[in-house]
Amino acid sequence: MAKFSRAMRMNNPRDFSRVFRQAKRTSGGGLTILTVENSVEHPRLGLAIAKKHLKLASHRNRLKRIIRASFRQHQSAFANIDIVVLSRLDVNKRNSTQIWEALERQWETVVAQWKKS
Repeated sequence: MAKFSRAMRMNNPRDFSRVFRQAKRTSGGGLTILTVENSVEHPRLGLAIAKKHLKLASHRNRLKRIIRASFRQHQSAFANIDIVVLSRLDVNKRNSTQIWEALERQWETVVAQWKKS
């Protein structure tokens, strides 16, 4: 079982702003994934789930749990990149299974993008 330790999280606002400025983007399934190379030796995950898109805290927390679990499963395939997952307006129309499937497709895209470069 892969862990999601503190080192795997993006906590610094500077890191987030760097990702927003320089990132490669992939979208689908109510989510947008931004990726940029980092200087640490492992991938890191940051979440930006808008209250505007998911009004209830329980819905935002469920989405975050799904994203973290999916990231944990795929983290060994990622290069040394910072990943920020953003919610989009249509995320509230999707159930957990649809979100999980969308993440699976997007992780494949992310891995392919970073294998090329």
